[in-house]
Parts: sequence; C-alpha cells; structure tokens
Amino acid sequence: MSLIGSHVAVAGGLVKVGLGEASEIGAEIIQLFAGNPRSWAQRAPDPAADEAFRAACADRQLPVVMHAAHLINLGSPSELVLARSLAALETTFQRATEIGAEAVVVHAGSLVARGRRTAVLAGLHDLVAPIVDRAASSVRLLIEPTSGAGEAMASTIDSTIQYMLALDDERIGLCLDTCHLHAAGEDMIDPVAIARAVGKISAALGPDRIGLIHVNDSRDPAGSHRDRHESIGRGTIGPAGAEALLSTTALRGVPLLVETPTHSRDVALLKNLRAAGQTSSGDPIPA
Repeated sequence: MSLIGSHVAVAGGLVKVGLGEASEIGAEIIQLFAGNPRSWAQRAPDPAADEAFRAACADRQLPVVMHAAHLINLGSPSELVLARSLAALETTFQRATEIGAEAVVVHAGSLVARGRRTAVLAGLHDLVAPIVDRAASSVRLLIEPTSGAGEAMASTIDSTIQYMLALDDERIGLCLDTCHLHAAGEDMIDPVAIARAVGKISAALGPDRIGLIHVNDSRDPAGSHRDRHESIGRGTIGPAGAEALLSTTALRGVPLLVETPTHSRDVALLKNLRAAGQTSSGDPIPA
C-alpha cells in the first residue's frame, strides 16, 4: 500500500507546526524543507527540537522526507554556484540525519546554457557520489526531474533516464512529480502511458528506483514547461490523472505526497482513490 501525505510547513517549530499540520490532514508521510528553499543560509541548529521531532515521528511511525533548497543546481556553469550547491546538498543530508528523515529530494538542475550537456553529464557521478558516500546509509538521495524550462538536465522520461545513467549509482532513486512531467510533455492522464513510462524507467535503471511521487495537478497545459501546481483534479491534468496513477500496479507501494494549495482535501482524495483501488482487485479505478 502506498503511503499518502503532504509537504508541511515547519516555520514556528518542527513538532508544534510540522507535526501539528501532519496530524490535522492525516498525513502518513511528510516532506519539509531544511531551511528557506530560496536562500543559501541555513537555520541555526536546535538539537533539542531535532530530538523531539525525531522521537515523535518514530512514535507515530511517520516517515519524513527532506526537500533540498531550490537554489541547488548540480549543472551550473558557475563555479561559485556549483560549490554552494554541493555544500548545501551535503548540509541537507546532515540535517536529514539529525531529524531522522529517510530521504533527501533535490531538483535535477539546469545547464543554464546550451552545448554543455555531454560534459556536465560526464562529470555528474564524480560530483554527487562523494556526498552520498559521506551521508548516512539510512538517508536516500532522490532526484526530482523538473518541468523542462530553460536547459533542464532532466524533465522527460528519456532525459531523466539519461541523467540517472550518468549518475551511475544504484543508491540514488527518483522522485517523480506529476505536474513537472505533464509540463515537460509527458502523458499523465492515460493509465497505459503512465504504466509504459514506469516500465521504461525500470527497464533502463532496474526495479525500485522510483522512491517517491509528488502528486500535483498543473495550472498550465501539457508541454508548457511551467511549474505551477494546482489542487488535484482542478488543473489541466484533471481527476483522471490521479485515478490513473493510483491504478498503476507498478507504482503500488511508492509513497504519494502532495504539494498543492489544498493539502488536507487532496490527501483525503488520494486516500479515497487508494481505497477504491484496493476494493477493485487491481482493476483501474472507476471515474
């Protein structure tokens, strides 16, 4: 059974705010930022708060995912930005260990300028592998393909596979985002297309490489390359997208997490679809 949860805010307290929201919406898994996602600066450490949060999550058997800062760009042509990105990713792993998170999600990044793809991919393993080597083995790195804007390093299924093959590290998994894939031009509505895409990933990278799915609708049409999340069923993917996702047998067991404007409503919606799928013995969920 796929766990269903949401991104939660933690400004104001990991336990008071973060776990408070998790309880309110009935989240079975949560995601949070290590700090301000649009800043290189990190929050001041608070070991007591970290321990209280870790203990509370363990008591509730609530898995935690930490999302790295949006500023991180593993494909940047700027030596300064690249150095800051690698340092921030390493710090995020440390924070994940401190609060007991099971995974770190980071965006795949952008080449910024054309003509750099081959060289950047060739050096990707040597950039990332040492950070994963130093990280706690209990924390898994998950790469999140983006919407395809600019010179995205990974956005479509094919470019994502190419990116992961360049990383060449079976310890690293994928966090797929339905809004991003839709914006990149992938079909997130037809269950056959979704199953085919998952099968393509498994055939190229091996089983169990998809570690998390961000289930977000999109304000913009397919192929727009715009990353603007919408509540599930209220965007251009529509209700059929979530139904198709929940009916894809190969994705059962992969946690589903919403990053939408209506967390509580969308967590409940996905739980209802999950229940419908369980009662249909594997058949597609009816509209």
